[in-house]
Amino acid sequence: MNLFKSKKSSPPATPVTNAGGQLKNGFRVTCTADSFESGLYESLRDNVPIVDACISKIVRLAGGFKVICPDENSQSVIDELVQNIPVGISGRSLQTFADMYLDALLTYGKSIAEYTADPKTGRLASLFVCDPELFDVLPDCKTGEPVFRFNGSKKTVDFKSPERILYTALNPTPKCPSGRSILRGIPAFADILTTIYSCVGTNFDRAGNLRYAVTYKPSNEADAQFAAQRAKDMAAQWTDGMQSAKSGVMKDFIAVGDVDIKVIGAESGLIDTNIPVRQITEQIISKLSIPPFLLGLNWSSTERMASQQADILTSELEYYRRLLTPVLTRICKACLTLAGENDECEIVWDNINLQDEEALARARLINLQADETDLRINQKKGEIT
Repeated sequence: MNLFKSKKSSPPATPVTNAGGQLKNGFRVTCTADSFESGLYESLRDNVPIVDACISKIVRLAGGFKVICPDENSQSVIDELVQNIPVGISGRSLQTFADMYLDALLTYGKSIAEYTADPKTGRLASLFVCDPELFDVLPDCKTGEPVFRFNGSKKTVDFKSPERILYTALNPTPKCPSGRSILRGIPAFADILTTIYSCVGTNFDRAGNLRYAVTYKPSNEADAQFAAQRAKDMAAQWTDGMQSAKSGVMKDFIAVGDVDIKVIGAESGLIDTNIPVRQITEQIISKLSIPPFLLGLNWSSTERMASQQADILTSELEYYRRLLTPVLTRICKACLTLAGENDECEIVWDNINLQDEEALARARLINLQADETDLRINQKKGEIT
C-alpha cells in the first residue's frame, strides 16, 4: 500500500522511458495550482518521523526576535502585541504565530494568514494561520498581485478586508508561482523507506512468532499402518503443550519413533537493511539541511558539526528569516497604525549560535591573550622611547 498517495485525483503524467522501454521515472509529483499535493506532504510527516523532526528543528532553530520602536509609547504597544496577541484557538504571542506560519510555509510551500481588528476599539485583536489546502493562489494577469480562489473551484475569493491577508510563497518559480514545499522530491524516497520498514515488521512477525514443523517418519510397515492415528495424537499433545506454556505450566513433548522437530523459516536469516535505510535517510536529510546528529543519528562516534556545516545551516535559517521579516513587520505596523502611534519599527532577530560553546570560549580566550600581548608590546615600546 502506498502511504503517500495524494488525497486528490489528478491525471497521470506520461512516464519517461528509456531505449529499452522500461519505466525510468514512475513517481512524479506535480505542483501546479490545479494539483496541490498538500495531502501528500501531510501524510509524509505523519508516516516518516524523521521528516517531521527536521521541520520542527528548523522552526526552533529559526530562533526568536525582538521588535524595536524609536518611541516609548509605540514600544509599549508593540510589547503587548509580542507577548499577548491571541493566535488561533489557544496560542498567544507573536512568536507562536511566527512558528505556525513558518511550519505551514515549509510543509505546503505557501502560508496564508489574516489579522483581525476589534470592532469596538479598532485595534488589532488576533492572528489566524489559515489552512493552505483551502486556497489556490494565482498571479493576476494585469497587476501580478496574488488572486485567491477556493481549491477545486474556478471562482475567486472576495475578501472583505484584503489588506489584512498575509501571504508568503516558498521557492516560487514561473511554472509554480504559488510556491513549492521543502518536502518536494522526498516522497519517492519515503515510499521506499516505509516499504523497507513494512517488510522488516513482517519478517520479525514471522521470525519472532515461532512456528514448528513436527514430522513423524514410520520405521517399518507395521508403524505405517498406524501413522495417521499417531500423527493425530502427536498433534494433540503438541498443541496441549504449547497452550499450557501460556498459562505458565511447562510440559515436555515425548514421542516414540523417528520424530523430527524444526522451526519453520529458521534457515533464512533477516535481511540487513542498515545500508539502504541509511542511504535513503541521507537523501532526506540532505534535502532538509539538518545535520544528522541533531536528529539523534549517531553514524560516527566522533561526529560533530563542522564550521562549514554551521555556516550552511545558518544561511538556510537566515533565508527563512528573510521570508518572515516582512510579514512580522507588516503586522507590527498595522498594530501601531490602528493604535494611533508611530508605525516605525524594526525586527531584530536573535543571533544564531550553532558552534561549540567550548570552541567559542577558547577563541575568545585566545583573542584576549592576543590583545594583552599587544598591549604589553606597546607599553614596552613606550618605555624605550
